[in-house]
Amino acid sequence: MKIIKNILVEGKHKKPIVTDVFYKETHQPKKIIIFCHGYKGFKDWGAWNLMATAFASAGFFFIKFNFSYNGGTPKQPIDFPDLEAFGNNNYTKELDDLESILDWISTNTDFKKEANSHCISIIGHSRGGGIVTIKTAEDSRIKNLISLASVCDFGSRSSTIGDLENWKKTGVKYVLNGRTKQLMPHFYQFYTNFKENEERLNIKKSAQKIKVPHLIIHGDSDASISVEEGKKIHSWNPKSTLKIIKNADHVFNVSHPWKKDKMSKELAAVTKICIDFITKS
Repeated sequence: MKIIKNILVEGKHKKPIVTDVFYKETHQPKKIIIFCHGYKGFKDWGAWNLMATAFASAGFFFIKFNFSYNGGTPKQPIDFPDLEAFGNNNYTKELDDLESILDWISTNTDFKKEANSHCISIIGHSRGGGIVTIKTAEDSRIKNLISLASVCDFGSRSSTIGDLENWKKTGVKYVLNGRTKQLMPHFYQFYTNFKENEERLNIKKSAQKIKVPHLIIHGDSDASISVEEGKKIHSWNPKSTLKIIKNADHVFNVSHPWKKDKMSKELAAVTKICIDFITKS
């Protein structure tokens, strides 16, 4: 197994995109999978490394990365040492980062013998599920779409609603990270960026445009994003496949840090469903 961690990919917003690749070195081009983390997430969260290894073991070229403004840094890609960056993140920056990763792997000569840039699938978890749905509707390089515990609407999230008058006046509002106990800022630019790009950031309209194979996976015990959101996405793209995982929470029953050497049975089931889906597509 070849694992290369913390590659710095140049982004469009003056911050590098910290990226990992996992693959078996066979000198045969493999289908590429790009994984996008969610809100208050990062590429090394929980059992994502175990999931990446499982995909690579199954014969895929697996890429995961930190969004450039997710709050991590190249020296400390885990957790949120750079809250200033976190506060300046927004949906269009994340879409730009994903495009930068697509451009990078499509033109990278270092992995030419191992990665088939003509066969790219993308997976997004939670907020990342919305990002990958929008990008798939925009970019013909993406051949398969998988959303895990995905949001169905950005406009109704806490980061775009609330006391707008006070948010505008103070320029910032805070969200408590229950695990790290950090007060994580959202600067008012998040709201203005959303309003300026509201048409583009419509997940429903994007889902309705999807022509490639689309897999939607959601846990029936998800307390963060209801399984009803997954069902809505499925209704907007009736050709999609919906899989509901019994007794699974928002992160498929893993947590951070994850000290075990195996994924939860729920995340293992999710991974197998994804592998089968992309293999057959």
